[in-house]
Amino acid sequence: MRILVTAGPTREYIDDVRYISNASSGRMGYAIVSAIVQAGHEAVLVSGPVSLPAPLDCEFHAVESTEQMMQTCRELFPACDGVIAAAAVCDYQPKSRVKGKISKTGDGIFLEMIETDDVLAALGQCKEHRWIVGFALEAQNERENALQKLRRKNCNWIVLNRPEAIAAENNSVELLDETGRTVAHWEGPKSQIAGDLVKWIADQVG
Repeated sequence: MRILVTAGPTREYIDDVRYISNASSGRMGYAIVSAIVQAGHEAVLVSGPVSLPAPLDCEFHAVESTEQMMQTCRELFPACDGVIAAAAVCDYQPKSRVKGKISKTGDGIFLEMIETDDVLAALGQCKEHRWIVGFALEAQNERENALQKLRRKNCNWIVLNRPEAIAAENNSVELLDETGRTVAHWEGPKSQIAGDLVKWIADQVG
């Protein structure tokens, strides 16, 4: 199989030096890429800015903004069998970016925010014969929100995890299918969960 993986955060700039982002380390996505390669499949990684070295033996594409991730994934997805979307994409961006650097004046500033493009939903719209595994990081109404995300974005399965997973070495996740049923539950090091996830997908679609 040839599998597209998204990983890490995206950044949305307020001015030329400040940006909005999140605390995603990219560890889960990078562990998935390593598991894909170890299982003998091809991995295509689209990664936001992280401190991790690019995994060996994969096709690597570095991006920064949500728009860049969207464009890159749209270009790469048609040549892949499926996608595992582990990236923590920014949901909002400033309506306009200020050129240069905003100077301190002693007063507060107000930012008008708009939604970013939805990378996972865009891939779901052009899925056709390909499969999609999404990730849902939820803090309340966890299963309900994850299932809504799965259906709204046309995923085949979705990995439900929680805020404790951010930048952690270990994780605990549930894999939900389109009916809302938990088809798998894994916990432990992210490398182990990644291996279990890749094996499970290969068993289903291979």
